[in-house]
Amino acid sequence: MPPHVPRSSRARHRRSRTALAVGLPLALAAGGALGYGLLGPGAQSRASAATAAVPAWATATADGFASVNALGQNGTYGGRGGEIVTVKTLADLEKYATAEKPYIVVVAAAIKMDPVGKEIKVRSDKTIIGSGTSGQIVGGGFFLGQGVHNVIIRNLTIRDAYQGVWNDKEHDYDGIQMDGAHHVWIDHNDIRHMADGLIDSRKDTTYLTVSWNRLGQENKAFGIGWTENTTADLTIHHNWIRETEQRNPSTDNVAHAHLYNNYLEDEPGTAITSSYGNYARGKTSMLLENSWFQGLNNPAIRDSTATLVQRGNVFSGTAGRNESGGPGAAWDPKSYYGYTLDKTADVPSVVKSGAGPRGSLGTTATVKAAATTLTVAKDGSGQYTTVQAAVNAVPANNPSRVVIAVKPGTYRETVKVPANKPHVTIQGTGAGRKDTVIVYNNAAGTKKPDGSGTYGTGGSATVAVEADDFQARNLSISNDFDESAHQDIAQQAVALRTAADKVFLDGVIVSGDQDTLLLDTAAKDKLGRVYMTNSYVTGNVDFVFGRATAVLDKSVITLKKRWNGSSAGYVTAPSTAAGRKGILIANSSVTGSVSDRSFYLGRPWHAGGDATLDPQTTVRNTALSAAIKSAPWTDMSGFSWKDDRFAEYKNTGAGAGAASTDRPQLTDAQAANQEIADWLGDWKPTAS
Repeated sequence: MPPHVPRSSRARHRRSRTALAVGLPLALAAGGALGYGLLGPGAQSRASAATAAVPAWATATADGFASVNALGQNGTYGGRGGEIVTVKTLADLEKYATAEKPYIVVVAAAIKMDPVGKEIKVRSDKTIIGSGTSGQIVGGGFFLGQGVHNVIIRNLTIRDAYQGVWNDKEHDYDGIQMDGAHHVWIDHNDIRHMADGLIDSRKDTTYLTVSWNRLGQENKAFGIGWTENTTADLTIHHNWIRETEQRNPSTDNVAHAHLYNNYLEDEPGTAITSSYGNYARGKTSMLLENSWFQGLNNPAIRDSTATLVQRGNVFSGTAGRNESGGPGAAWDPKSYYGYTLDKTADVPSVVKSGAGPRGSLGTTATVKAAATTLTVAKDGSGQYTTVQAAVNAVPANNPSRVVIAVKPGTYRETVKVPANKPHVTIQGTGAGRKDTVIVYNNAAGTKKPDGSGTYGTGGSATVAVEADDFQARNLSISNDFDESAHQDIAQQAVALRTAADKVFLDGVIVSGDQDTLLLDTAAKDKLGRVYMTNSYVTGNVDFVFGRATAVLDKSVITLKKRWNGSSAGYVTAPSTAAGRKGILIANSSVTGSVSDRSFYLGRPWHAGGDATLDPQTTVRNTALSAAIKSAPWTDMSGFSWKDDRFAEYKNTGAGAGAASTDRPQLTDAQAANQEIADWLGDWKPTAS
């Protein structure tokens, strides 16, 4: 940033409270989600317009202060409604980013700035979004000037304008610089190795949300202010800030600065040492919630004129100033917008796995037909008051996507999506996954009300999915069966059962005790693929189980004590058919408040004693807590785990261990054939 630039004050604007459609990785809520891999195989090098209905990622909207109705702008939605263009050259990027009318600009190549340090002057009503991980801006960035508004910058890597001087006073080459802009959403980017700062929010820039970014390899990460006015409002959440020295961020004269669920890390063994972490300067009023500070010097500091309120933060290996208090009064962000906090203990794993650009998981930039939306609300403000009623309204053999948008609330019911209703999405419309809950309490031994027997394990599910191409996002699915009160019946109590192909679970919480998540197939000879990401699963005994070809990616698996307070259990119980892929846990974390060395990673379930099955679980690139046993696999019902397929690869944490006869580890060559793509085959999950 250049030196402090004073600016005349301006009047504050009234805001209305706005319900959010985001608040989780990639804004997987009512506004839609980022579509991965936006280019088809025949994409041309020149800019090209999309020709079909608008995909969900193009209609995503911001959360936090960027969602607030103010200054004549009702939230931040970027180029929604404008033409979708794909660019691979600097000329095309600049052409559309600086155009007067709205555009959704899909960056599908590494675009080199010429000259180095060039900052494209973005105009209002733009979405600039990277295609998978291929969207990169090299040697420069973006500038949003006075009055520019309604801009979204997402899923890009912005890098390498560094000119060889660490504390560079000569080159003002930022990743994203804003001077007097408003309603801006900066989300899921990787910004690094620039010449001055990574993000500069200056001169009363306001209604800004910065979420799920990786910021690193820089002296100055994120500077805010350069004004004498105290008018700006901003939200900063779920960012991973590491290998930076200062401005993490530095927040000067900001009326409302809401920082939550960020992960700040001073990595050991590097030449970069933090000077300070979050800094409330001038007359800033900062609320700092549920963030994790790892190894930082002076992790939270304030000027005597600033107000800094702390709640629920963790400081691990930090030193120096850690301050709170000040002359101002505490304020509540929920008077401006809704949001849901992740637990602080989960922040390192959630943010490290979720921040930054998302990989290519799809190949199309359009959808074949516009989705139909059915709304559910307990209070009668929707089309239906129960989720099942909305499912019942979906026509049999529907040819295109039907989105069941469920308003916040607790829906105590069972839900079944039958096989003849494909292409259904059940999506919570609250600020976070916990706002919309579908819950029931049937167990395997619960008697059916018609007297025809008990439900059995599969029949106990709160939500049962038998239809292909099903999606769920931004909600919680739970089975709250009380084991302690019903010790006389079978205890298995499924929260979610899938028995279909191409099931995409994105940004959900699935919770229970025994047999929480049943990932099945329609029949033994049928393929049933499931991809779960950015999600949470909780349980204790065999709580991820079944014969599906299933991936749990970038998710948190939480171990839970038994009903009597004891710690003992099994994460997975695969019943994979021979020749099929089983359960893959990748890029995730396994944690929970249970005793050390009390849980197995899995055991082989030969359902019905079927010796032809070949159960498989692979756990790779995952953080394992000390709860995992040093010999993490065990036998089941007379079948030895060593006769089936159980292995690990490059796991970390206190629960990880070296290769042994009791702990098989994949070789690099073997691991190359056990990637997510090997599980999913020709299916590329894309949010819709």
